[in-house]
Amino acid sequence: MLSEIISTAREYEQRLPRLSYPQEFVPPLASYLDCALHSPDSTPAMVQKLCEEAVAHQYASVFVNPIYVTHARHYIGSSGVHVGTVAGFPLGGFPTQAKLAETKIYLDMGADEIDMVIPVGMLKSGEYQYVLDEIQQMGEVVHEKGGLLKVILEMVLLTRFEKIIGCLISKYAGADFVKTSTGFSTGGATVEDVELMRRVVGPSNVMGVKAAGGIHTLDDVMRMINAGANRLGTRLAKDVLKEYQQSQSSG
Repeated sequence: MLSEIISTAREYEQRLPRLSYPQEFVPPLASYLDCALHSPDSTPAMVQKLCEEAVAHQYASVFVNPIYVTHARHYIGSSGVHVGTVAGFPLGGFPTQAKLAETKIYLDMGADEIDMVIPVGMLKSGEYQYVLDEIQQMGEVVHEKGGLLKVILEMVLLTRFEKIIGCLISKYAGADFVKTSTGFSTGGATVEDVELMRRVVGPSNVMGVKAAGGIHTLDDVMRMINAGANRLGTRLAKDVLKEYQQSQSSG
């Protein structure tokens, strides 16, 4: 498998596959949004408020720090909004067994989406089998509980080849999404990176692409969707949705 991934990555480095399908926005906008609260000073009251907002607007998910997963699950209830949290966050440089252990805890607490950070340094040093094995093991744990696994590549730290092979490894390992950024590094999502990711992993019915980091306005959101993202992580989901609703009423 690994030799096939490397060969494909080298081919794609020279020429990315074309998109043979339209990348279009399909309302409602809220279904694209993962509303996030990862500040270190977040409180249970803030989590409650965010969850109530998510339920009211029917966001795709609410993402909270691991300590608040149980709180979020309580407030989200059976609304259909997913509860997400992060593993190996934000650096990625934790042993696989530690990521697996924390993920099992979060799933038992009520999470149904896990955004994991890859060991970026291992990818950059060519330890592709390590990265592949880690994502596969994480996927097995998450999927056994019926959840979704998103792989944060931290694109701002990668070369073009590393971005491509990171996406391919995630796809072959069985992840559900690739994600641009943690929002805690030196840069966030870019249109160019989102388009590259979509071209590498294929259409959205094959694999998802999540853009996160620096997404603050409706324009940011629509540019990412048009580039190929079908999930957007933002702490300003309410503001973005309000801006969208105003644009619809004025249009």
